[in-house]
Amino acid sequence: RNSIFSLAASIAVCVPLLTASLSGLAEGGHSHGHGTHKIGEPGKAGNVTRTISVKMYDNYFEPEALDLKEKETVRFVVTNKGEFVHEFNIATAAMHEAHAPEMEMMVEHGVLEPDRINREAAKHMQEIIGHGMHEEGNSILLEPGQTGELIWKFPDHATLEFACNIPGHYESGMMGDIKLAIDAGEDRDQENGEYIFARLRAF
Repeated sequence: RNSIFSLAASIAVCVPLLTASLSGLAEGGHSHGHGTHKIGEPGKAGNVTRTISVKMYDNYFEPEALDLKEKETVRFVVTNKGEFVHEFNIATAAMHEAHAPEMEMMVEHGVLEPDRINREAAKHMQEIIGHGMHEEGNSILLEPGQTGELIWKFPDHATLEFACNIPGHYESGMMGDIKLAIDAGEDRDQENGEYIFARLRAF
């Protein structure tokens, strides 16, 4: 009877930990439909306000940081100028950290080779695990010499980073801050609204 109680207690402890681990993986640097309100959402081409060129080298991005506006829709044209596979991923620091184990699994399953993406291995990993194709709106994965586009609508009041989460790359310096400023027009509209409201209250 004591062994049965011990087993039940162990299960009660392990299940919540396993659930938490899976939840953390699901809300990693890839959106997977979870937590996207924190970082924004895929944007529409017709709403793009500007296009930014991003170059990925083997231990840094160019530019090294991004100054954008809240709720702005930006087209990123990303080129891999390095000799290795690199990722451009928009997320919070915590989401990048949670995404790292998934990228490690992609290396272990042969999806990410140093200078190429093994599409067949990615399909196999997708079949047996449920992810591996790396097809998410907030990130793009490129082989050396490749160029790709990503359109993203940013939220307001968010602390974001862009980074490469291939094992060892983030730690070597492949990350940069995204600073979101309040749009000047929206700020003036808010001030005008507050002024009008204050005047109405005065009557």
